[in-house]
Amino acid sequence: MTAGGGARFRDLIERPVFIVSTPRSGSTLLFETVVRAPGLFTVGAESHERIEHVADFFPGARGWTSNRLTKDDASAVAVEELAKRFYTVLRDREGRPARGPIRMLEKTPKNALRVPFFAEAWPDATFVYLYREPRQALASMIEAWSTGRFRTYPRLPGWTGLSWSLLLVPGWRDLIGRPLPEVVAAQWAATTDILVSDLEALPKERVRALDYDRFIGDPQGEIKRLAESLDLEWDQQLGTSLPPSRFTTSRPAKDKWMRLAPVIESMLPIVERADERARSFVRHIG
Repeated sequence: MTAGGGARFRDLIERPVFIVSTPRSGSTLLFETVVRAPGLFTVGAESHERIEHVADFFPGARGWTSNRLTKDDASAVAVEELAKRFYTVLRDREGRPARGPIRMLEKTPKNALRVPFFAEAWPDATFVYLYREPRQALASMIEAWSTGRFRTYPRLPGWTGLSWSLLLVPGWRDLIGRPLPEVVAAQWAATTDILVSDLEALPKERVRALDYDRFIGDPQGEIKRLAESLDLEWDQQLGTSLPPSRFTTSRPAKDKWMRLAPVIESMLPIVERADERARSFVRHIG
């Protein structure tokens, strides 16, 4: 499987940028903003099916373990198949298809559990970690589960209660029968621990970190800084506030989590250790 001129599809995707975060941390908004930079190409949406149709990456073909992928999964055949699935639908901000070598921007929430895979597949890739204060993220996750709009595995074997939503974390079976807030908190903590550990294992120059509140507070300044660090041009002028992303479930507000304050506060002991790791990592990278 090669592209025109004999080049492999994998090789036609140069220095890709992967946005990674825990669930409901604003990664869609960040993606929809960064994609305005000239010279970037995307598939236009999240790549759940493109990734899970490669080899045996669908969790049902892996004993329903999780969405985790490591460098051991990055065989030459699997990487080339995925690169082809990406490349053939990539478009830039003007809607023009990819021709020759390009830079890809990719954002799929489950990729928070797949950093080692993508780091092995593209050794020149950069990962942008978006951190969001857990009270805000947890409230949004509860809302996502409750609406049913974010169901990923509605027929997850053995699972009870609301259909499984968002990414499938290792150890999910230990959460069967638990109250939704506890499930969500464990999901957030597991994702954060895995993601931070994976990013810590990479050379520092392959990682960028962005704080959600700082991003929202100064979109132009934060995105310009990020673009420069990624060797991207930035020719846009953002306003003082950004429009809601397409996956927003209710009107954004920094204190929206307060509607669930007693529930959220009860969840904090489950996430506090992982959150401290995340905060420390962001300080280190920043």
